[in-house]
Amino acid sequence: MANFVYTARDTNGNAVSGQIEAGSEGAAADLLRRRSFIPLTIQRQAEQSKTPIGQLELWQAKVSLTDLILFSRQMYSLMKAGIPIVRAIEGLAQSTSSKRLQKVLGELVGQLENGRSLSVALAEHPKVFSRLMVSIVHVGENTGRLDEAFLQLNYYFEQELETRKQIKQATRYPFFVLIALVVAMFILNLAVIPQFANMFARFNAELPWSTKALLASSAFFVAYWPLIIIAAIGATLGFRSYIRTDKGRVVWGRWRLVFPIIGNVIYRATLGRFARSFGMMLKAGVPMTSALTLVADAVDNEYMGEKIRDMRRNIERGESLLRVSQQSGMFTPLVLQMIAVGEETGAMDDMLGEVAGFYEREVAFDLKSLTAKIEPILIAIVAVMVLILALGIFTPMWDMLNAYKGNTG
Repeated sequence: MANFVYTARDTNGNAVSGQIEAGSEGAAADLLRRRSFIPLTIQRQAEQSKTPIGQLELWQAKVSLTDLILFSRQMYSLMKAGIPIVRAIEGLAQSTSSKRLQKVLGELVGQLENGRSLSVALAEHPKVFSRLMVSIVHVGENTGRLDEAFLQLNYYFEQELETRKQIKQATRYPFFVLIALVVAMFILNLAVIPQFANMFARFNAELPWSTKALLASSAFFVAYWPLIIIAAIGATLGFRSYIRTDKGRVVWGRWRLVFPIIGNVIYRATLGRFARSFGMMLKAGVPMTSALTLVADAVDNEYMGEKIRDMRRNIERGESLLRVSQQSGMFTPLVLQMIAVGEETGAMDDMLGEVAGFYEREVAFDLKSLTAKIEPILIAIVAVMVLILALGIFTPMWDMLNAYKGNTG
């Protein structure tokens, strides 16, 4: 269980504040509503780590999305068959191939035997089970449809895994080409160009600007290559530290969406993830404002997350989902029309599922053609490198050869 600090209003409209213990923000909001409070803000209270420094696990194996898919699918089957939760999780702990998940499931069994609910037990492991997953399970427990909750999670994780596979497949080729170019640049500057530099020095030839630029670049690499590597590592670590800050996450989230070629694909994939997770939350029975709070974390983009939180705040002021969606500027007119139909018919979860399918199909199409778009750019980069080498290396060699022929003639 976690502690949350809240501000709310009672039935008389008076402001109240305090602390509440719950498994998630959504669960805390539900508890406040049961006490006849209207929640305004709910924030998780920072807790001091209870793990001794000597027992801190620095290198823990991660629980993959595939493991979560298998866990959700098996839990659905076991809950559907009427197997008790403790017995089901004990069986999964013995059969899973993931050591980390096996350890976590063993801890879940202990917490369940101590009287805790499954959602509360899952919330104790935020690095394995997301807040979205905890909230879906919590709703499934309260409605007596825990099997359907795991079925929804299984479908959500499968869609997420498919999108990730498509993105990795589309970016694998350009990534390896860029790595090869960087390695080739180091080899040329450290091993190849210095040999030509010695030859040019012996002939004392007049060198063109392209050759002088290559020799200067090679001399810089030879003299400072350790510092270049250290600077590259330091810049990488500094960048990773920056994007872990609140401001850095927002800035990085915004830049990811405007990258040439790939930015538009990331943007639509993020919108698809938003629609899929938001529709799943509404279908499970999570209140709209609580669902938006959880979905803001699920989209994995802090810039978009801030826009979604703005949508939630405007809905709390009494505005409709269609209006706040228009104000956010995130959606196309077609998607806004589908949201409008969802509000009119009361089938918002189904319409959001259609929106998610729309974006996912567009992302799948773009990813298939992504390699074809990037390949000419990579070829142009390689061509420029070859041209510079040709001008810098072969031009003075031809000049020296012509001068040699002239002298011997």
